Amino acid sequence: MKTPRGLTMDFPAAPLTAVAIPEHIEQGLGQTPMAAFAATDLMLVFASEQQIIDLAPDFRWLAQLSYRGIIATAPGTACDFVSRFFAPACGIDEDPVTGSAHCALTPYWAAKLGKQLLSARQLSRRGGALL
Repeated sequence: MKTPRGLTMDFPAAPLTAVAIPEHIEQGLGQTPMAAFAATDLMLVFASEQQIIDLAPDFRWLAQLSYRGIIATAPGTACDFVSRFFAPACGIDEDPVTGSAHCALTPYWAAKLGKQLLSARQLSRRGGALL
């Protein structure tokens, strides 16, 4: 549905399970996350927005992981949370704005922050804002 502020979409929540941080993940991203969760994608939680900005993905390395994609997320400075999404195993090195990733991101951050309405930014080169 198109609204005066953009598009409204209704996606299902993707429940996450805590998992071990993959060994040597810093080799694939250039940063070490604080926590890891999985559903269809692997979601890695980092301490800061700057870490998400500074990620240096090695797409060949990331493509070897057994997940559809890799979500990197952290608290935002001008929004509730930020993210980037990599899916090199599916032929998409970095997706500009990923609705399906927010099926996991939104319930995670809603619970973490105790909020029902969230603002988010995907920090790809093109970037995108989500509410």
